[in-house]
Amino acid sequence: MDFKDQIKQLSDRVAKMKDSIQTEEATKNALVMPFLNMLGYDVFNPFEVVPEFISDIGTKKGEKVDYAIMRDVNGQPEPCMLIECKHWNQSLTLHDNQLLRYFHVTKARFGILTNGVVYRFYTDLEEPNKMDTKPFLELNLLDLRDNQVEEVKKFSKSYFDVDSIISTASELKYMGELKSLIHQEMSNPSDAIVRYFAKQVYSGQLTAKMMEYFTNLVRKSFQHSLSDQITDRLKTALVQEELTVQPAASEPTPVPSQEKEGPNVVTTAEELEGFYIVRAILRPHISAARIVHRDAQSYFAILLDDNNRKPICRLHFNGQKKYIGIMDADKRETKHELQSLDSIYDHAEALQQTIVSYLKPNGKAE
Repeated sequence: MDFKDQIKQLSDRVAKMKDSIQTEEATKNALVMPFLNMLGYDVFNPFEVVPEFISDIGTKKGEKVDYAIMRDVNGQPEPCMLIECKHWNQSLTLHDNQLLRYFHVTKARFGILTNGVVYRFYTDLEEPNKMDTKPFLELNLLDLRDNQVEEVKKFSKSYFDVDSIISTASELKYMGELKSLIHQEMSNPSDAIVRYFAKQVYSGQLTAKMMEYFTNLVRKSFQHSLSDQITDRLKTALVQEELTVQPAASEPTPVPSQEKEGPNVVTTAEELEGFYIVRAILRPHISAARIVHRDAQSYFAILLDDNNRKPICRLHFNGQKKYIGIMDADKRETKHELQSLDSIYDHAEALQQTIVSYLKPNGKAE
């Protein structure tokens, strides 16, 4: 099992167990220790993992940090990572935290603050031997991102290399902060950003009323621009795939239908993205060119061979909540709520079964 599979397995474990965990100690045992074990450290070997690590600081004696990961340096074990744990439902803050105090009196280059769900990784980019107040990397086990998983992999026992991690930590730290600022500006654009863009397109005076008007326009423009980029990338990927993999000569290759089933029908970027996800799911089983869409006022239909008698599913994205309607062998629709577009992948098996129901035993469409 590779690292991605292991961390996904741990993510599922955390999601199932966290609500039943009542104490900080239980958080360590049920969530944090499995995380350390996943990184390849033997949590029962005091030469690798020291629980309740003690390092006297000035007049403060006997203070403890929850775990220290040890490395052998010239025949002597030395801490390379310090880990402070909180209860899984507790917010993470460095205020008056042992990590800050321990960092400069040990040879550890990394500090980890965690509640068993979120892991924040710190080092000393801003001032040598003094731990930064902001993490350079954050991992949320309930919201895994591939790029973050790859960075966390560097902390595993078999890959751990201080110089390699430090070399990318600075970029990760500042990119993370910039992404946070960009996200904030996209959600709630500041006056400075609004003025900057408004002056590019409007020559009049930016009164309070016009600022309010352009604030709304800038926010919408950010959202539409992002949706357009996502749609364009998905379209490009599918075109490249279809150029690479040509359908069999015996298979029809209809062009995706753009037919509108009623007045004032607008196909949204989210509907198209959902369509491309369904095609991606079914592509291993049938030519992508045979999976087409038709938009209607009340739903967005995805069909096999552009045939109304062969509905695969329907996307209901017009309300506050989003649903996918899966068709069974008798063409009866069952709706499932979607938390996000990625949730469509949770219904891959049902979508594949729908396709199978339209195929003859020899694999050709009826």
